Amino acid sequence: RRERDALAGFRKMLSIRMASAEQAIEGLSGGNQQKVILARWLARDPKVLIVDEPTRGVDVGAKTEVHQILVHLAARGIAVMMISSELPEVLAVSDRIVTMRRGRITGQMPGVEANEERLMELMALDRKETL
Repeated sequence: RRERDALAGFRKMLSIRMASAEQAIEGLSGGNQQKVILARWLARDPKVLIVDEPTRGVDVGAKTEVHQILVHLAARGIAVMMISSELPEVLAVSDRIVTMRRGRITGQMPGVEANEERLMELMALDRKETL
């Protein structure tokens, strides 16, 4: 019963749309699949959540929902580290941005100071730069 209640809570919190709690994840849309995976990790009550390309392969509406969820989790005190090759996505949800090239940090800046042009410059560097 506790597991079912927890599932219902996550379904509501993350707006997971499914026919029933027993529906297989393979039968869900890409966005709802991403949210189910996120719910699975949130059930462990993490302090840090690392997401890699969290909106790859999902439609625009689902991307917006996933972004809102990540921002909400960060506001609740969960440290969210997002790895993404989509610069608009990075700019939409980041408090702080770190760029890398060939496995090395090339720059970092507050999200409010970032723009696509500056991020592209930092990603092309071979040395670290801080703003």
